[in-house]
Amino acid sequence: MNNQTLQIKLKQRLNKLASNDYDNIECWQVVETFNKAQVEWVRRQLHGNNMFREGDEMSKRRIDDLQILLEETNLPGIQLDNFFESTAIPANYMEFKRISAFATSECCPEPRSMTVYLAEEANVDLLMRDPLKRPDYEWGETYCTWIGNDVRVYRRDFNITDVNLTYYRQPTLIEIAGCQNPYDGTTTVTDVEADFKDDIMELLLDETAAVIAGDIENFNQYTTNQQDAERNN
Repeated sequence: MNNQTLQIKLKQRLNKLASNDYDNIECWQVVETFNKAQVEWVRRQLHGNNMFREGDEMSKRRIDDLQILLEETNLPGIQLDNFFESTAIPANYMEFKRISAFATSECCPEPRSMTVYLAEEANVDLLMRDPLKRPDYEWGETYCTWIGNDVRVYRRDFNITDVNLTYYRQPTLIEIAGCQNPYDGTTTVTDVEADFKDDIMELLLDETAAVIAGDIENFNQYTTNQQDAERNN
């Protein structure tokens, strides 16, 4: 869906297609509100509505909707006494999916794949002492934690040689050509369109319309658009 269609549909949702009253929507408001709405929508889909289970792969539809945001990258890092620590994560990182790693040992110089579990930082010492849960090269298992925007993959008598992070990236923030940004005074030169396919864009438009309707205290439109977004999700 191009940005011209996005603006027309958004005004239609707000019943402002040909209105000149006090709550006309400027292009920078469309950009700011749509970008806010899509980040909120993505975070809600990733978490789901079950407090004990993440929602990003709870159904085929959810997988299909969010797969465009999945990316994989190799993490550079340094080998310390008890763990491999990454030195940088992607700038567009949004949410963790999984870590995969390879390791070598003195007896086995050929790298082998390791199963890496995400663990809580508070339990690191307990896991390292537990013979059933601590890193083990023979079983090909270890664990990782997040701390200070870095990933730590723990080890004992082996070396971590390669670490790959699979993650959900931030959705692309849209831009509308010719629109002036009130925050820094710059004018956008070219259109930047959203990542999502048209059926998801319809949901995001309802989300955007609900946010704007709430901002201008149009509670009838706010309720209608919010219900539409949730019902068709």
